[in-house]
Amino acid sequence: MSDDAKAAKELVETLKDGERGYASSAEKLRDSDRAEWATTMQRLSEQRAGFRREIVEMGHEYGDDVDTSGTATAAVHRGWMSVKDALAGSKPDGVLDAAEQGEDHAVKEYEQALDEDISPELRAVVQRQLTEIRAAHDDVKTLRTTLS
Repeated sequence: MSDDAKAAKELVETLKDGERGYASSAEKLRDSDRAEWATTMQRLSEQRAGFRREIVEMGHEYGDDVDTSGTATAAVHRGWMSVKDALAGSKPDGVLDAAEQGEDHAVKEYEQALDEDISPELRAVVQRQLTEIRAAHDDVKTLRTTLS
């Protein structure tokens, strides 16, 4: 498996987690006293879905199937997110805490991908997406400050 395929596979799993996590957050927030935040969470879920499709399509162009079942690392992270999600409940501060920790994980995965020997084409996509993920992290932090 090429370095591009390995990095892309990890990122696809991270993006799937983010897509599901943000969709779940939006659902929880719709019925809370911060229902307006559901729109932000839904937008970020859709962003992750778009990022995932972009990386999968790029892999297909090179003949790599990077959208197959996940890695052990991703499975462990998803398991932890499920436990944390159950503990956080549906309160806005718990939802934001889980989202922020998910963003921390996404940033780490993207930085690790950039440390790999990946092609210039994939590197450009990863760098652009990382910039947008960092901006999303800031959006989540901004929402958190409105709780104080």
